[in-house]
Amino acid sequence: MRVTVRYFAIFREATGTDKEVLESSAATARELFSQAMERHAGLNQERAALVAINDELADWDAPVSEGDEVLFFPPVAGG
Repeated sequence: MRVTVRYFAIFREATGTDKEVLESSAATARELFSQAMERHAGLNQERAALVAINDELADWDAPVSEGDEVLFFPPVAGG
């Protein structure tokens, strides 16, 4: 299936892109991120990272479907 993946902040810096379309067999957002880590050596999953599917925050075990847009957000710190 084809999905659009968008990266934010440090994830964007690690991948060198803010968006890419991937051919994937991933069943979940977690599996999709694992595949992205295989493609981009500098990409590492953070425990507090967030994922959204089609602009709605989702669980890492949420299913991914053909045509979805999956957004990966690194942990945010600030004060």
